[in-house]
Amino acid sequence: MTGEISFFGLGVADAGQARTFHRGLFGWTFDAGTTEGGGYSIRTPNIPGGDAGPSPCLFFKVDDMRAAVARVRELGGSVDDADVGGDEETVARFGRFRLCHDDQGSPFGFHQPPS
Repeated sequence: MTGEISFFGLGVADAGQARTFHRGLFGWTFDAGTTEGGGYSIRTPNIPGGDAGPSPCLFFKVDDMRAAVARVRELGGSVDDADVGGDEETVARFGRFRLCHDDQGSPFGFHQPPS
């Protein structure tokens, strides 16, 4: 694992308000209905994102989700039980996502891009 950020989630209470704010601030564009739960996918110049989720979160690129999850647990962190957006159509389009916490409880995620 290299620690390369490959996806971010805004994790905001009011997604519409956040879209207006970030569009005005950064010029980001938003594509409707392309994330789980009908949220928006965010197009930026370099890292894709989404507006849904309970809190902001960075996702780090991994080539092997099982090995990455095992390493988090070996180091004393924890991993949520289920993939985020785990239906096969979403996985084929966006890849796999897992939410994790480091050994102090700070959240982060892993993203394994589609093959």
